[in-house]
Amino acid sequence: MTQKYSVHETGPRIEQFLRRILDAAGFSLSFRLEPGDNSNPDFENPDLVVKFQGADVDLLLGNRAELLLALELVTQEMLRMHSDDHSRVSFDANDYRALRIEELRISALAAAERVKDTGTYFRFNPMNSRERRVIHIALRNEPEVRSESCGGGPQRGVVIYPASMASIPDLPPLPAPHAGGGTRPERGFDRGGSRGRDDRRGPGGGGRDRDRRPGGGGPPRRDGRTQRPPRST
Repeated sequence: MTQKYSVHETGPRIEQFLRRILDAAGFSLSFRLEPGDNSNPDFENPDLVVKFQGADVDLLLGNRAELLLALELVTQEMLRMHSDDHSRVSFDANDYRALRIEELRISALAAAERVKDTGTYFRFNPMNSRERRVIHIALRNEPEVRSESCGGGPQRGVVIYPASMASIPDLPPLPAPHAGGGTRPERGFDRGGSRGRDDRRGPGGGGRDRDRRPGGGGPPRRDGRTQRPPRST
């Protein structure tokens, strides 16, 4: 891949832009610009890496590095980068990118094993295009399963199917993610069927339909509690 962004040519624009943002926000952070090190060439191959350090680096990495990725995105917008080129400029702190790639790779392989065992699809929580690419590449040598991106905008994620299973165009919406997000297979995923206690819910999606049982209580009160019918005298 031909290099399009370099420390010498693109670096000064990034540096000027980031200093204005960090000064205005009052963050105790410094950064340096380096050429891409190609440490994970199968998954990421950036031309340029911006590495942060300082007392407030934990703020960048909180909630799945939400602030770090937001800074990366607004910088890419400032550079007027095409979305196809976003992987060429990467922001990092405390080797977060490498650790995240390994976490995604392990999650993808674990999810693939679950698909093989259950024979049904497995859907990850929404993730950005780079993380979706990690999932796809991690499974490219798994002939028994295949991965597809699904959804649109911020809800776009990855579904893993058995190789012989047809795609499902209209998957049901995922439940709200846990605080901090997450892509681990053991929580927050659609395993191709009802999850937890959902199979006991009534047609309206609420809890058990107790008011249809004899003596099961009357309609709910405004405070959410069940109102008992008056005793007969």
